[in-house]
Amino acid sequence: MTPIQVLHGQPTPEELATVLAVVQARAAAGAAPASASGPASAWTNRTPRPVPAHGPHAWRTSFWPR
Repeated sequence: MTPIQVLHGQPTPEELATVLAVVQARAAAGAAPASASGPASAWTNRTPRPVPAHGPHAWRTSFWPR
């Protein structure tokens, strides 16, 4: 991690803490895992599913992955 230097002015401890909090928040947002590209489970999946096939035994295959 690169140290942060104050080049001009005399910031108060509150101002410096505010700037550091913003920098840390931006760094954490940029380091978010890229693996969260889709829903975690089928329960939270909001994409429309195809309509199951009709027939006498359609209930058996209605929950099979497509």
